[in-house]
Parts: sequence; structure tokens; C-alpha cells
Amino acid sequence: MTTFRGTPVEGATVLVTGANRGLGLAFVQQAKLMGAAKIYAGVRNPDEVPAELRATGAHIVELDVTDPGLVDTAAAACGDTTVVVNNAGLFTGNRLIEADDREAARAEMEVNYFGPLTMIRAFAPVLAARGGGSIVNVLSVAAIAPTAFMGGYSPAKAAALSLGGIARAELEPHGITVTSLIVGSVDTRMASHVQGHKENPLDIAATGLAAMQRGEWTCDTDFMAIDARARLARDPIRYERGLGKLLFAGELTTRS
Repeated sequence: MTTFRGTPVEGATVLVTGANRGLGLAFVQQAKLMGAAKIYAGVRNPDEVPAELRATGAHIVELDVTDPGLVDTAAAACGDTTVVVNNAGLFTGNRLIEADDREAARAEMEVNYFGPLTMIRAFAPVLAARGGGSIVNVLSVAAIAPTAFMGGYSPAKAAALSLGGIARAELEPHGITVTSLIVGSVDTRMASHVQGHKENPLDIAATGLAAMQRGEWTCDTDFMAIDARARLARDPIRYERGLGKLLFAGELTTRS
């Protein structure tokens, strides 16, 4: 456990990347439910904001995490931010070695690893100037073990998990907490190809923000994440081989 707690959402100014749909939209909605004073919703195209996001009253910010210029502009414009939720993600569905698109893995690393890194570098001084704050990195079960059917996405999320630990060590003296969320299958567009039970995005957001408030370093947000962690601890080789077999499965189905 960290030596101090995270930032209370009530009264906070929260910035969420990739906020136009799915988990990002859920984090905006949940932050509002938990009493955030102001919410910045980072989106790549401000002209294509869905009605659900507009209805939250969030301040729309043009933000592409792969564009350092836009990230720096957002940090300057959102100088009252106290909580940053690095949610923006990319899953291309490509294999890693036998890839149809050899650039897919690079794109996944840019969004899923270098994106959070760029955001943390830009917003850490913002949080520190206000006496501290909290950063939440939205990751995946694919971060804790090589997940063959998720190609370049799994290595990128694993790198982001390491990033969270290193950022935590560097930023703790500035009063900044970093929480990494290990997320299973969620009912979003990214998991539309997965059959079976999928978590409600609002539940994931609620669990993740609560973990941040407690100052947790890493949080397994749902049954799939908890179950995967346990199976990996019991028999790492069997678990990884099982993931490898899913590369050739006709369809993906969650465990109930």
C-alpha cells in the first residue's frame, strides 16, 4: 500500500482520455455521480461527441494522446486538474508476429503505452502545483500475462503496467498517487467479438475510482481479472498455454 490515500472524487477536477464512448464515457458518468466538481472529457474529434457525453455536462477537450502538442495544450488549458484517468486505448485485432498489418503493434504501443507516458509527463507538474493528485491507468488482464490472441495490445498494456509502477515511485514525493486497473471483459465496442458475460462499464469505473481514492497501487476490477490472477498464480505455464490456444479458437467466450 502507498503511504497516503488518493484524491477524493467529490470536489475533484477529473480529466478522462478516450471519453467519447465505452469505459471512457463510463468514467465521466461515474465521476459525476461521485460528486466531481468539474470533468474534462478528452476526445479526438470534438465535432463528433455523442449525446450521452454532452448530457454529462463535461467540458469537451480536443485530445489525442499520440499527439504531444495536443497533450501539452490540454495540460495548459486544464490547469485545475486533480485526477487524470488514462483510459484511451487501441486494440487492432492483429497478430504480433504473423501480422496482416506490420504497423499495428507500433500503433498499439503508441496509444496504450506512449500515450499514458506522454499524459503523465504533461500532467504531473499540473497535479504537483496543486499540492498533489491522482493518476489512474486503465489496463487489461492482458497486461499480467502474454495474451497471444491480443497481438501487440498485450505487450503494450504490460509496458503500461510497468510504467505505472515507475511513475508511482517518481511522483509519490510530489503527493501524486498512481493506480493501475487490471480490467477483464467489459461490455464495450472493444469486446464486441467476445461472447458470454461482460461487465457493465459503470461498475468498472466505480470500482476503479474507489481504488484510486484508497490509494491502491493495482486493482483487479472484476471477476475475470481476479480469476485470471488466481489461475496465473496457481499454474503460470498452464495459464499461458491456455491463452495461446485461444489464438486458434473459433470464438472467444468469457468464463461465468
